[in-house]
Amino acid sequence: MRRLFFPIVLAVAACTGPTPDHVKTTFQTSQGFRTTLDNRADAVMVYGVGTPGSLQERLQSWRERGYETHFMTGIAWGGYQDYFTGAWDGRTHWDEGQVEASGDTIWHGKDVPYIVPTGNYLQYFKECHIKPVVDAGVDHIFLEEPEFWSRAGYSESFKREWEAFYDTPWRPRDESPEAAYLTQKLKYHLYYRALDEAFTYAKEYGRSKGRDIKCYVPTHSLINYTKWQIVSPEASLASMENMDGYIAQVWTGTSRSPNYYRGVLKERVFESAFLEYGCMTSMTEPTGRELFFLTDPIEDATRDWEDFRRNYQATFTAQLLYPEVNRYEIMPWPERIYERPYPVKAGTDEMSRIPAGFASMMQVMTNALQQMPKGERIPSRYSVLMSNSLMFQNEDEYLSDFFGLALPLLKWGKRVGMVHMENLQHKKALKDVGVLLMTYANMKPLDLEAHKYLADWVKSGGKLLYCGTDKDPFQGVQEWWNTGGNAYKVPSDHLFEQMGIPAGAPAGVYPYGKGTVCIQRQDPKEFVLTEDGEKALLNALESLVGELPDTPNVMYLKRGPYRVVAVLDERASRPFVQDGCFIDLYDPALPVYRQITVNPGGQALFYDVTQAGRTPKILAAASRSYNEKKSRNTFSYLCKGPADTWNVTRILLPAPPVKVLVNGEAVQADWDEAGKTCFLRFPNSPEGVSVEIGW
Repeated sequence: MRRLFFPIVLAVAACTGPTPDHVKTTFQTSQGFRTTLDNRADAVMVYGVGTPGSLQERLQSWRERGYETHFMTGIAWGGYQDYFTGAWDGRTHWDEGQVEASGDTIWHGKDVPYIVPTGNYLQYFKECHIKPVVDAGVDHIFLEEPEFWSRAGYSESFKREWEAFYDTPWRPRDESPEAAYLTQKLKYHLYYRALDEAFTYAKEYGRSKGRDIKCYVPTHSLINYTKWQIVSPEASLASMENMDGYIAQVWTGTSRSPNYYRGVLKERVFESAFLEYGCMTSMTEPTGRELFFLTDPIEDATRDWEDFRRNYQATFTAQLLYPEVNRYEIMPWPERIYERPYPVKAGTDEMSRIPAGFASMMQVMTNALQQMPKGERIPSRYSVLMSNSLMFQNEDEYLSDFFGLALPLLKWGKRVGMVHMENLQHKKALKDVGVLLMTYANMKPLDLEAHKYLADWVKSGGKLLYCGTDKDPFQGVQEWWNTGGNAYKVPSDHLFEQMGIPAGAPAGVYPYGKGTVCIQRQDPKEFVLTEDGEKALLNALESLVGELPDTPNVMYLKRGPYRVVAVLDERASRPFVQDGCFIDLYDPALPVYRQITVNPGGQALFYDVTQAGRTPKILAAASRSYNEKKSRNTFSYLCKGPADTWNVTRILLPAPPVKVLVNGEAVQADWDEAGKTCFLRFPNSPEGVSVEIGW
């Protein structure tokens, strides 16, 4: 699985590394510096402690090339063979792996299982994988993917943790829905505890050395972990005292997991990615934690290069539609992106390294992220309520009860947001939400306080749509609504009681204070499992807000000079057309168009040349520039990029060039009179390529 990071303008002055406060882009690698990996991000997250001396050597190799150096490793797996084989404390710890009902251990690699994070393991982890990192001078630590598989829970170590946590004998998760729910709840607790302890130690040890250590969790979205049947602390981490932020690990591999809409099961990569990034944004923004978006030009599974390119474009567009975020992990594992061969096209045995055009396109996009301005958060009038307990009863691999609420609105051009129950105590959680859609068909409230916040919001004018039959087997699990003096049959009865609505209330519209509750007695999956199922959802919404306008199926956003476009399909829709002067950043030829067209199902990223000003300027490039110098009739700079790739650049000039020198040699430049830009193409070099243009 996966993989940050902080604002800098297109490089100026000397070729020196950014300060930590100015890191905007990062990537992760287990390798030391190599010219083929030199993507010119601000920072690198060096992965794993490795053999003695290895970490310091790798860190130094990147520092010498001007990179800010950070550290990343897994919290649920990693190079921890010495712990399991007994080399650390003289005892083997194979019983601390995650085990499924068959008795089989779930492995992440040779001699490394997915881990039950016991107290002993955490002591090892702090001593062998946190302390040496701080000693090596690293101030930013990323502990990724706190993952406990849903099917696990049968190891001896987990049984001991159960008895300590619940003070009852262990129960196998397949015994009953309640046993399954309690099993997943414990897994959630164990990795919350693990991260809390690791981060607390990192910060305390750092302070003992006069340093301020920053701690982050790179993690998949709650949507993806629920679909893949993995349990993780997710939204609760945003309120952890010693946790500074997240990396939203969203990429083709997570977003291509299929879902239903209008009765059709298929991949909807853009839509899924948009909702995944939104899920991560909404669980972070109310708490003020930092957030960085990941995209990956490829994925873990072997696909052909065109598949990689098409879906990278979809996920890249989705992330840019959240203007409140402008810090990025531009790629994980550049060694496999630049150096590993994949099929040239589907159904062929012919393999190649990354095609030149795709490499140039990818580098244009990642360099655009260096310039990407931050914008104001765009309010989502329609939001879906979520909870970490989605992972406790995740029996539907297609997550249809969630997508039943989200996809119909998204397909109808609504900017669907999300609200996390774990954040309801924060004032920003429900800010600007007009209609909140919720169900307890696939999740349950973890405490009664959430209902009080929801009721107060409705009373103040909010509109709540509750969809559900409340008949799933998890409604009766042993939880707060039926213990400790409470005797509610289902959790929604407690919610409705707060607003004067009777238990088991039938479908209908119920006023409360200045707001309204609409109850729809259907599980949301019914809205997407049939061709016309969404009509019931849309009718229910109209009972709350009146007639829904037929909004355009286009998602369009301006970010400085950048124009981000996605046109949704699967309903009556038209292409997006706009006149102007635009550079197509997804085409490695960087063509300039007077009119742009994006068809349904397509995504695009353009640079609006009319917003570029009049002075010479690099508008798009597959390299990073340094030492820019301008005079009345010349423009020069030094640019750097990975070895074995091609630089493509489009530059704004006041007049057609009469001289173009690349490393002192004259080259031909293509001129576009409409936008007054020239186009250059030449090989990249990590050592730098000098460019001088005269007019």
